[in-house]
Amino acid sequence: MPQHRHRHDPSKTLVGFTVGGVHYAIAIGGVREICNPKPLVALPHAPPSVNGVTDYRGEVIPVIDLRVRFGLPPLDGGLRQKWIVVDVGGSAVALVVDQTFGVFGTAGAGLRPAPPLGAGEQARGIEGVATHGDAMVFVLDLRTFREIAARVELPDGAGDRPALPASEGRDP
Repeated sequence: MPQHRHRHDPSKTLVGFTVGGVHYAIAIGGVREICNPKPLVALPHAPPSVNGVTDYRGEVIPVIDLRVRFGLPPLDGGLRQKWIVVDVGGSAVALVVDQTFGVFGTAGAGLRPAPPLGAGEQARGIEGVATHGDAMVFVLDLRTFREIAARVELPDGAGDRPALPASEGRDP
């Protein structure tokens, strides 16, 4: 019996998730995978929102906790917590989110302009605002995460070391 492959619905352009009860999304074209959290290795002197690095399909990638990035306390995991692995300029970065809520589109409408939310390290990198059902959804600009990932320096040989469980790889 032939297996039918589902084709991507071109009207669904965003992957939705929540962080601290707020709805966010990123462009589906930049998403490599949504997965459960994986073991990671903490890095000294990394930006505060970078939990460390992990081995993602043979590539050592940074893991950015969006709760910390947005000034919220980190969570100790949970069944709904996910990583969204995104492509930022040819490299992968994992974004830690509270939970995902689906793939959706803007029904042909463009994104509304983002409100001014500050500059520098405090900026959330919001590209625009969409609506999903009755919820306002802030669409993040993936270029923001490329800049964060560029500041992460991997220790020599990091790609050769096995990853540690999160509890072993963090400083006390």
